[in-house]
Amino acid sequence: MDTVGEVMRGEIVGFRVLLPDGDFLYLEGEVRHYTAGVGFGVQFVDLNDEQQTNLRRLIGLATGPGSGSQPISADLVED
Repeated sequence: MDTVGEVMRGEIVGFRVLLPDGDFLYLEGEVRHYTAGVGFGVQFVDLNDEQQTNLRRLIGLATGPGSGSQPISADLVED
């Protein structure tokens, strides 16, 4: 994930991802690596069936034909 925010490795972060239909998907993940000014990678935790289905769909959109045209938007959610 590209980000301007700072996270720590091992931290659990929550974020909302904007779906193509305009709805949001809430996800949580453990930060696995972080590079300042570049972003971080997460390992998703405790996803229900609906979250898994929507995440697979988003990954397909991000990696499929024409995927470079529009970034997928996500906002970190702070407690």
